[in-house]
Amino acid sequence: MTLFRRLAAAVAVALTATAATAQTPPPAPTITVGTLENGTVAWELETIRARGLDAANGFALKVLPLAGNPATQVAMQGGEVDTIVSDFLWVAQQRAQGADFTFLPYSTSVGGVMVRGDSPVRTLADLKGGKIGIAGGPVDKSWLILRAWSRQQTGEDIGAVTEQVFGAPPMIMNAAETGEVDAAINFWHFQAKMAARGMREIVSVKDAARDLGLDPATPLLGYVLRDGWIAENPALAQGLARASAEAKAILARDDAAWDALRPIMNADDDAEFAALRDGWRAGIPPSQTVDPAAAQKLFAVMAELGGDELTGGLTELPAGLFWSGR
Repeated sequence: MTLFRRLAAAVAVALTATAATAQTPPPAPTITVGTLENGTVAWELETIRARGLDAANGFALKVLPLAGNPATQVAMQGGEVDTIVSDFLWVAQQRAQGADFTFLPYSTSVGGVMVRGDSPVRTLADLKGGKIGIAGGPVDKSWLILRAWSRQQTGEDIGAVTEQVFGAPPMIMNAAETGEVDAAINFWHFQAKMAARGMREIVSVKDAARDLGLDPATPLLGYVLRDGWIAENPALAQGLARASAEAKAILARDDAAWDALRPIMNADDDAEFAALRDGWRAGIPPSQTVDPAAAQKLFAVMAELGGDELTGGLTELPAGLFWSGR
């Protein structure tokens, strides 16, 4: 082969490689979400992944399963993940302490007070002198709202006239079903399972909040992001917000999308499956925009009863706490 032909061949190979490189798009940036392995957030994340909503919005979704809520919070604080789902009170405390965390609405789902189907209890006042099982501890947000509501409605704090048993959600569900407690306040997805098994709700937290003059559309749960990360990756952050909204729109209307999620929903039967689906749908926020005044009012009601154990010493929610996704 002549020198000219060798040079020509080398140039052709280089041009081919350059063309191939030009035709191959760079990999999409990854957003890592830390979440509970069997948590309800997985339903939205799986919908994003299965429907290609991450790629359509300019990112690749990576899910990092973690052992519990404290583990997700530690992962967020340590920078191991880009986002988690947590409640806005935790985000507010972190922000007040100097972290640049902000909150994108995820869910408004809350529970209520559940009793057995054959229970004579019809109202919260009927529980006076009885025993209530509560998931989430003494400063559970639903419990605090119900305590405030009982004071408004009956003049008595239901916390002062009942005995409380605190425990993990499965334990509280079992205690209610077996009659160990007279009523139970549980996380919404356990409440859905309880309803599917024949228990009934005597008052919902949403109704109690409305009676207290609070906005039940104020979301307690949201994606936690960093202001700095949003500023450095505005298109990426907005893509996550859009993908979340698009997944919710699909799950709000498409029953087939739920059929695809059933294997990861831990539903024991059709009734539980339907209750979980309907409960999740009921918690879809009407908007990704939060009214700071409404959130502050909700915070004030809970803080009055929860004290520093709930608020970490905060008296007002910090500025910039909520991000609208835009």
